[in-house]
Parts: sequence; C-alpha cells; structure tokens
Amino acid sequence: MRQPQGAGARDGPDALLLRVAAGDQRAFELLYDRVVVLVHAAARDVLDDDAQAEEVTQEALVEVWRTAARYRPERGGAIGWVLTVAHRRAVDRLRSVRAARARELRFAARSHQIAHDSVVEAVLIRGEHCEVRGCLAGLTALQREAVALTYYCGLDYREAAHRLAAPAATVKTRLRDGLIRLRDCLLTVR
Repeated sequence: MRQPQGAGARDGPDALLLRVAAGDQRAFELLYDRVVVLVHAAARDVLDDDAQAEEVTQEALVEVWRTAARYRPERGGAIGWVLTVAHRRAVDRLRSVRAARARELRFAARSHQIAHDSVVEAVLIRGEHCEVRGCLAGLTALQREAVALTYYCGLDYREAAHRLAAPAATVKTRLRDGLIRLRDCLLTVR
C-alpha cells in the first residue's frame, strides 16, 4: 500500500531525514524540533550529567546534519538512526571523560609526595650527626683538622694547607687517611 503524498507523509521523520540528506535546511529544522528532546534524553541516560548531555545533543544533531546521506530507510526508521548517532556520541563522551579521570588519577599518584614525619626525620639526622661526631673523635687531631677544614668549612686541600701552614701533599694525605678511617668507622656503626 502506498503512502499518501500529503503533508503527513512529507513531514514524517523518515521523509524529513531523506530531505536533510539532500541538503534541505528547513527539513533539518523540522526534524530537529521532533527529535531534540529524545536525543537529549538518550544522552542524559548514558552520561548522567545534564551539561554533558546538552553538549552531546548538539554534537549528535550536527552529525545528523552532516551524515544524513548515510541513512538507509530500508534498515530502520529515522528516529532509531538519529538515536543511534546520539547514543554513540554519548558513549564516546563517557569514555573520554573516564579516560581523562584515569589520566588525572595516574598523574596525581605519580606526583603525590609521601608525607613524612618531621620529628622522625629530625631524630634520624641527629642520630647520623652523633655517629659522625663519634667517628670524628676517633681520628688523630691532624686528620680531624684536615677533614673539618675541607668538609665543614668548604676549603679545598690547598686552601686547608695554606691555613694550616703545612705542605699541600701532607694535608692531602691526612685528609685521605682521615676519610678512610671515617668510612670504616661509619660502616661498623651502622
């Protein structure tokens, strides 16, 4: 049975979508008015966010305008085709939002600094200082003097030799021997 050629058949969603495929802007306006609420509801069901659903509704209807030529009436009705476009857009948006959240969580996990207890840190540092002071006490006075000038005063061995009025080679030997004894002492303490 043939459809009547009156206004009802011409303005049905299937006919409107075929006219949209031919570039009929007025047909798109009519189709838009008929499906916008349905498209928004479909997007809202997937996204559970009204603002996102509004954006997806607009994107989906723009896609309907651009891709209407892909519509095949023999494969289903226009409303189903439009809602499929909307559903795909909504799912794409949902995946995009979830991927962005996952990226943010991964970044936050990588950049998160482990909280430390300043009291524990202070105790550990004080303990290390005590160990070093104890090992320094085990050095000869000349070795201790060379180590103190180079490591605590920031002098190089030549400057320390000048300050101690001793040959540079002698200060270098005292420093080397003192550091070896410090190393050995700290290894046994720990």
